[in-house]
Amino acid sequence: MKNVVNSDFAYDFIRKRILNGEYRPGQALMTNVLATDIHVSRTPIRDALRQLEADGLVTIRPRLGASVKAMELKEFRDLCGLRLALESYAAGLAAAQRTEADLHEIGAALAALRDLTERFVAAEEENRSLTELAREDVRFHIAIMTAGRNDLIKKEILRLHLINRVVSWLNPGTKDKPLGPEKADLDEHRRVVQQEHEQIAEAIQRGDPAAARAAMKRHLSSIFENSLRNMARAEDRLISRELTKEELSYRP
Repeated sequence: MKNVVNSDFAYDFIRKRILNGEYRPGQALMTNVLATDIHVSRTPIRDALRQLEADGLVTIRPRLGASVKAMELKEFRDLCGLRLALESYAAGLAAAQRTEADLHEIGAALAALRDLTERFVAAEEENRSLTELAREDVRFHIAIMTAGRNDLIKKEILRLHLINRVVSWLNPGTKDKPLGPEKADLDEHRRVVQQEHEQIAEAIQRGDPAAARAAMKRHLSSIFENSLRNMARAEDRLISRELTKEELSYRP
């Protein structure tokens, strides 16, 4: 029983640090170092690493040991394609099977995203802390998955989402002048994303599965195309942000 408890503790410890970017893609996860850091023996560390490999967050190679999951561009493109297919299908299920409670939760997340988007656009300077916006975005998408009433699809989408988090990349900035889009471009992008969210919610609201699938496909395609462009740049760095409650609580 003690080993099981220690394995769960080690799993949570390593997993959180992978997802928040403290352990970077490709970084070696040395059993002896982790055992010292977590204050447990090597056996629960090995158990935790095997579970994280099953989750898709860790790679274990014979004689080389464990490392944080890293992806080549093609594999990342394949992951995006799978998410696109599953989440579009889930949106169609949500339109067909949503309840009033589902619509209320989707609407609440949508309203929060609308308010945050307006606040970011109205600000004079770009806000680098996007935790609140990311949290409501996750809430919106999870509400749609929940409304679809397919637990297997929801579980797989969440698994892919977390892997996506680990291997996603962003342009670095400098102290003098940040690289990447100017605030005006970012604000326009946020308006487009919010409009896409509104279209998804409207299709689910009126019970139109085909429109919901199409709206979700448009939304995710735009996001993935941007992610793929960023990942193709050799100078990119890992995104790091605070985990949402839903991401912390999810476990396969």
